[in-house]
Amino acid sequence: MSNTTSLINHVQNAYARCIDSGNLEAWPDFFEDDCVYKITTSDNFAQGLEAGVIFANSKGMLRDRVASLREANIYERHVYRHFLGQAWIVSESADEVRSETSFFVARIMRDGTTDVYATGRYIDRYGMHGGEPRLRERIVVCDSSRFDTLLALPL
Repeated sequence: MSNTTSLINHVQNAYARCIDSGNLEAWPDFFEDDCVYKITTSDNFAQGLEAGVIFANSKGMLRDRVASLREANIYERHVYRHFLGQAWIVSESADEVRSETSFFVARIMRDGTTDVYATGRYIDRYGMHGGEPRLRERIVVCDSSRFDTLLALPL
C-alpha cells in the first residue's frame, strides 16, 4: 500500500470520526475554501445528472449547513456510525489526488433503533497542501435512489 493510500485512509477515518462523534463544526475544515460537496444517487451519477439531494460549492455553505443543523432545523436527534473501505487511488499528481472509497453508514436513533442508513462510495478530489489533503470535491454517490427525509447530518 502506498504512502498516498495510507494518508487518504487516515483523512477518511478522521472525517468519519468527526461526523460520528458529533463534532460537526470541524467537518468543513476537511474541505478547501472553494469546494464541492454533493450527495446524489448512483443512477443520477451514471447519467451525468448534476442535481444532488444536497449541494454546496464552498466551505462557507458547509459552515452554514452546520449552523442551520444546530440552530434552525428541527429533526429527531440521531447519530451515524461510518464503516469505510480502503481508499482506491484513481490518480495522483504533486497537487491533487483522486480517490474512491466505499462506505456503509448506520443510523442510531435516540431510542436505540439502528438501521442501515446509506451505502455507496465517495468520489473525491483532494488538494495536497504540504502533505495535508483537503477535499476539493466530494461526491457522495448513494447506492439507493430512496432517501430518508431525515438526511440532516453530512455523509
